[in-house]
Amino acid sequence: MPTTADFERMLRGAALRVTRPRVAVLSAVHHHPHADTSAIIAAVREDLGEVSHQAVYDVLRALTAADLVRCIEPPGSVARYEARVGDNHHHIVCRSCGAIADVDCAVGPAPCLTPSDDHGFVIDEAEVVYRGLCPTCSTTTTTDSRKDARV
Repeated sequence: MPTTADFERMLRGAALRVTRPRVAVLSAVHHHPHADTSAIIAAVREDLGEVSHQAVYDVLRALTAADLVRCIEPPGSVARYEARVGDNHHHIVCRSCGAIADVDCAVGPAPCLTPSDDHGFVIDEAEVVYRGLCPTCSTTTTTDSRKDARV
């Protein structure tokens, strides 16, 4: 896991001024992959104390624009943030609890998928969202099904 010094280097490398809120938000995203803004705000407040929602939103916007974090928006979910940037990975989402995990490209380098018709676009990214049940929810569902069958 990156250290505070690593986060400061990342910010400087992206030509962003190093501030306590930026370091705290970058740290929160690294420590809580796929977190929504509410979870990030809570983590930042644990680190810094009081910080406004707007300050966190502004930092997230700056970090996303600088490609230090990535904003993902799985269908049916609020925006979430992750530190894995610079590749074209996909996500798998649990239908029951909403857990999200990274999935590497299925085929080759970005965009790793070829559309049947590109309509003249120069495609550099493809986004795939797999859906299913995470191990915990699938175990719970199987256990619940067995209980229902016995009733």
